[in-house]
Amino acid sequence: MTAKKLTRSTRDKMLGGVCGGVAAYFGWDSTLVRLIALVAVLVTLPVSIVAYIVAWAIMPQEPATPWQTGTDAPSGPVP
Repeated sequence: MTAKKLTRSTRDKMLGGVCGGVAAYFGWDSTLVRLIALVAVLVTLPVSIVAYIVAWAIMPQEPATPWQTGTDAPSGPVP
């Protein structure tokens, strides 16, 4: 069994991929996580912004798949 790892998303991101990574880790919808982050920003402005920046700096980015790097991409149309 593979252990889950908290990483920044490269596919589901708007700014840094932190909310997309948190959503993927917990199995939640990324829109819900973004709404929670927005409420946190509105309620605790400086603290939540600093927390997001720290998470962005600390969380590793998820590994790129061959399709994202451009190698081993299928030739021709994908069904």
